[in-house]
Amino acid sequence: MNNTVEIRWHGRGGQGAKTAALLLADVAFETGKFVQGFPEYGPERMGAPITAYNRISDKEIRVHSNIYEPDYVVVVDESLLEAVDVTAGLRKEGAVVVNTAKSVEEIRPLLRGYEGDVYVIDARTISIEALGRYFPNSPMLAAIVKVSGVMDRETFMTEMRGSYAHKFASKPEVIEGNMKALEMAFDAVN
Repeated sequence: MNNTVEIRWHGRGGQGAKTAALLLADVAFETGKFVQGFPEYGPERMGAPITAYNRISDKEIRVHSNIYEPDYVVVVDESLLEAVDVTAGLRKEGAVVVNTAKSVEEIRPLLRGYEGDVYVIDARTISIEALGRYFPNSPMLAAIVKVSGVMDRETFMTEMRGSYAHKFASKPEVIEGNMKALEMAFDAVN
């Protein structure tokens, strides 16, 4: 599919990978893109491995399946690197973004020979500083937007503020913390 970016998310139940994929679909849709954001359902329980997906395109998306050859992979929980082949089918021209305090050099051997770009971000530290608790999905969302270039930073931040205002209408006090986490993640991913 031309002009389509495909992203596969790997996380554990309760970490927000599904929510992040759905948020990305929502904000991309608001910019006029055609989108899909969906989880792969299995034995959902807190801590179990989960997979979610995004397709973002300038043209109508007619494919309705899981993503087997993604352009990008987001790993919300680095412990999955030993349990799941997160780079299966990942295009060499794409990239993998891993939530870890480790360096790219420390992570690369866990990626089963993947030769493409690898980015790391310490979403734990960012979310604790910005939100006071460990919620990795906002930092990981900003990281994949930066790495993939699906939209520019200013557009993303504007759309996310609107999305958070709607999502957290009954808890507006959490909006600024989430916005701070997004900003910090944009600056920290490397």
